Amino acid sequence: MSILSRKFNNLAKPEAKKADYPPPFSLRLTYEERARLDAERGDKSLAAYIRERLFGVDAAPRKRRGNSPVQDKEVLGRMAGALGQSRLSQNMNQLAKAVNTGSLPVTPETEAEIKEACRDIAEMRDELMAALGEAPRSEP
Repeated sequence: MSILSRKFNNLAKPEAKKADYPPPFSLRLTYEERARLDAERGDKSLAAYIRERLFGVDAAPRKRRGNSPVQDKEVLGRMAGALGQSRLSQNMNQLAKAVNTGSLPVTPETEAEIKEACRDIAEMRDELMAALGEAPRSEP
């Protein structure tokens, strides 16, 4: 291997810059201590609760990654419940199968049921979008 190829290989692999963060701190607790902290922390993360208890108002707020796009968990729960109780997926699957086999008679009742299912699905889509913080797309 020539000197030139060794220099090229070294240039191709730059060293990764290490972050300027302190190493993590580990703390062992008894089951009773952990249960007490879990009971007292409420809806806060355990780390945030411990920092708050240690440093009080001087505790630095942590950056949130925003990995949960849900803006309204209640709406999302209602929608998930409605999907679980509905038979929309089975009904739409049966309709698709009947269409594919050519055995679906197109009657006014069938057309009305398909339109109703589409409206229900659009309503669920709008509620999901609202729960995720997006503007719903209201289409007829």
